Amino acid sequence: MDDKIARLKEMIEESNRIVFFGGAGVSTESGIPDFRSKDGLYNKPDVNFAQYQPEYLLSHSCLVRDPEVYFEFHRQKMDTRKIEPNNAHKYLAKLEETGKLIGIVTQNIDGLHQKAGSKVVYEIHGSALRNYCMKCGREYPIDYIFESTDKIPKCEKCGGVVRADITLYEEGLPEDQVQGAVRALSEADMLIIGGTSLTVYPAASFINYFRGKNLVIINRDPLNVRVGEETLVIQEKIGQVFSKLAEMQGISLD
Repeated sequence: MDDKIARLKEMIEESNRIVFFGGAGVSTESGIPDFRSKDGLYNKPDVNFAQYQPEYLLSHSCLVRDPEVYFEFHRQKMDTRKIEPNNAHKYLAKLEETGKLIGIVTQNIDGLHQKAGSKVVYEIHGSALRNYCMKCGREYPIDYIFESTDKIPKCEKCGGVVRADITLYEEGLPEDQVQGAVRALSEADMLIIGGTSLTVYPAASFINYFRGKNLVIINRDPLNVRVGEETLVIQEKIGQVFSKLAEMQGISLD
């Protein structure tokens, strides 16, 4: 692995407009579970998650048709308030400080890149840190849904349902975030893809906008897609790779 990380170091040194595209594997090393999994859920007597597909629990249909089920799933699986960034998040924040990293495109909704210090982050699946009323648009802080005593959190102003500002199945991606991500990818001379198997669409199709020279994929599990011979593929946990890279570069992640 050291030889590949050394090559990664060389590619970063020769690049000036780097974009990072990240998936769930970036956050799992911080202890965040895969949101599509129902494993570990506490099945309350009035909410039996076993009868639902994970995709349904994360869908607009569930939010509208079975809001009590949706919000119980949300409270149990999406509370990341006490989760801290790992070395992958920290390294990318440091890389941005050097001026080489021009943006992060993330499929994650946990806000850990910003918590680590990154400034330019395109959240193409939204963020669980923001909430708003579906009726009047009033905004609410992250704590509102988790601390609400109502099974279905309601707006204090109009009584509408308060939901997280995340992109559910059957919903379109946020246009402003998509435009920013496409622009950054189109301008990049290096793309680092990490913590994703590139199987979730339409997000995975974003990499087609990259026309630069250096392409790197870092993922713990084998990829299910074809890559070019010049693509650098590192099959390891991304936090471990970036920790080793930072050590080679003399960068402290503390």
